[in-house]
Amino acid sequence: MVIFGIFSAHADIMSYIDVPSIIITVGGSVSGVLASHKLKDFIGGLKSISLSFKEEAMDPGAVIGNVINLANVARKEGLLALEEASNDIEDSFLKKGIMLVVDGTDAELVRGILETELTCLEDRHKKVIGFWEKWAELGPAWGMIGTLVGLVNMLNNMSDAASIGPSMAVALLTTLYGSLIANWLCIPTAAKMKQNNDLEVIIKEVMVEGLLSIQAGENPRVIEEKLKSFLSPAVRNEVGDAGGEE
Repeated sequence: MVIFGIFSAHADIMSYIDVPSIIITVGGSVSGVLASHKLKDFIGGLKSISLSFKEEAMDPGAVIGNVINLANVARKEGLLALEEASNDIEDSFLKKGIMLVVDGTDAELVRGILETELTCLEDRHKKVIGFWEKWAELGPAWGMIGTLVGLVNMLNNMSDAASIGPSMAVALLTTLYGSLIANWLCIPTAAKMKQNNDLEVIIKEVMVEGLLSIQAGENPRVIEEKLKSFLSPAVRNEVGDAGGEE
């Protein structure tokens, strides 16, 4: 849309490119983010940009279906049969929970272990999300700093009236670059990661509640209805009848 706005005004695209402004805005904001994080977290934050482009298959319906299948196995063959049934499960969190149940771990201890792991998972996600939120905060700030530097340079050369317009344009470019960093890159990336985090947390909570219900010997149909309560009405309708046979 920015490029469309430039061309619709029949402007020269090259007039929107200024290397010193880019260095001040991008370099300054990146250095600020680096100063706000440990080097390892900074590098991890930069690498996390790829996560916003990955569409991982996190389907609540499929998760509920897996849990109900496990509930049916436990109901027919006992909890020990879950160990063999877990061989086809790829999710490490769910598999860990199954093994705790199979080992006869107390229900409260199972909940505590899995919720602790879930909390640590959220903390790791929040650290990465915070990286992008901090950059979104510093981008416009450094854009304004660059604008102030440009205005000082312009005011120091007021004797040349012809240079005032171009100097002002260059000064404003840093504000533009800072806004682009925040609104085109950082804020959308952080928002996408928040959505993925919220969905993953819900799915993990479904797994925890499902495993504890299986351990308590509840009816698979009851478990299904209980797990659907974690979902919005629209998603519940998409899930449909995941219970299968009892």
